[in-house]
Amino acid sequence: MKKQLSDFLKSTGILLALGVMAVSCKKDVSRSGVDKLTAPSGSATTTSPRALTLVWSDEFNGTTIDGSKWNVDNGNPNVNNEKEYYQAANAAVTGGNLVITAKNQSMGGQPYTSAKLNTSGKFSIKYGRIEARIKLPAFQGSWPAFWMLGQNIGQVGWPQCGEIDIMEQTNTSNTILGTMHWNNNGHVYYGNSITATATDYHVYAVEWDANSIRWYVDGTLFNTGNIQNNINNTEEFHLPFYIILNLAVGGDLPGNNINNGALPANMYVDYVRVYNITSGTGSTAPIGQTVTLKGFNNQYVSGENGTQAMWCNRPSPQAWEQFTIVDAGGGKIALQSQGKYVSSENGTQAITCNRTTIGDWEKFDWVPTSDGKVTFRGSNGKFISSENGTAAMTCSRATASGWEAFGVNQ
Repeated sequence: MKKQLSDFLKSTGILLALGVMAVSCKKDVSRSGVDKLTAPSGSATTTSPRALTLVWSDEFNGTTIDGSKWNVDNGNPNVNNEKEYYQAANAAVTGGNLVITAKNQSMGGQPYTSAKLNTSGKFSIKYGRIEARIKLPAFQGSWPAFWMLGQNIGQVGWPQCGEIDIMEQTNTSNTILGTMHWNNNGHVYYGNSITATATDYHVYAVEWDANSIRWYVDGTLFNTGNIQNNINNTEEFHLPFYIILNLAVGGDLPGNNINNGALPANMYVDYVRVYNITSGTGSTAPIGQTVTLKGFNNQYVSGENGTQAMWCNRPSPQAWEQFTIVDAGGGKIALQSQGKYVSSENGTQAITCNRTTIGDWEKFDWVPTSDGKVTFRGSNGKFISSENGTAAMTCSRATASGWEAFGVNQ
């Protein structure tokens, strides 16, 4: 099927590209071909998950597929010129993995067999972190995917139900695709890609909330889609979705030049985990309250009255060590001290508290930790670090641990 790209739209600081499809055949409501979209250079950054609560998982530690969690498809989806016939015999749980095997085997009028699992009717979620650790086969003609569809697809059809492709990869490429599809007076989509060795295990994930969908590979953020306030008719993404795993053979995206010599080939899924992160956003911050922040070294963070870079080295909190939590919009917060705002300085130098207005660098995610502390993630995707009081504070940490966690009013 052909796709054409419309103009890129810029809204609230996030590029949202719409791809318009000219449809000449019936679209499979459970699959979509995806053209790679390239986001502006330098858009990838590194981050780590927020404070998370596990709500559903399959560790694949047994010997059979758990029928209380998964449905197993049967047949060919009859879309995208895919050449596989899905059947239960091609999916197994062994060695701590779900193993999906593509075979050069004729079945149901198709030259290949494979497997596809989904959680429709058994588990769905609206918002959260959805992740899986997967090793891909990467042969010519392969099309593995880890993705989601709106649970209401049976009532509204596709693309009105929405689709979130957490991971797609084709052929022998090390390009990993992350894409969203929805209806905006027709099928539109937005995606980006990142490079990772497909035949190694990686953790593929999305973090999804009322404001955006963010794609990660091994903690590296490479794509963000804006869904705040249903922008561009993205209301599909504020409803429950279910999970899908499959290994297609052939099709419009990988093409139908298939390396039969590479078959049988396996896709390994170590686990699938779903976390609730709705309590991990700025919405839980004590907006309007004035707080103190104590670092790992039991010293307090100081705004330094905006006259120099910030330090975490005060033994007791005075006026310069007090910060008012300000609602910065979009689930973000700002930290205000002595009438000025803390700035991440985009991670390029030590943080300061000298801004008179709130821009992107002055916005932070308020990220609670499991032990009752909080971390602060800047718009650059990095965390504020106390530097244990031995150097000026920065906003340059890719992950949050001891030096990046702060006690509030302790």
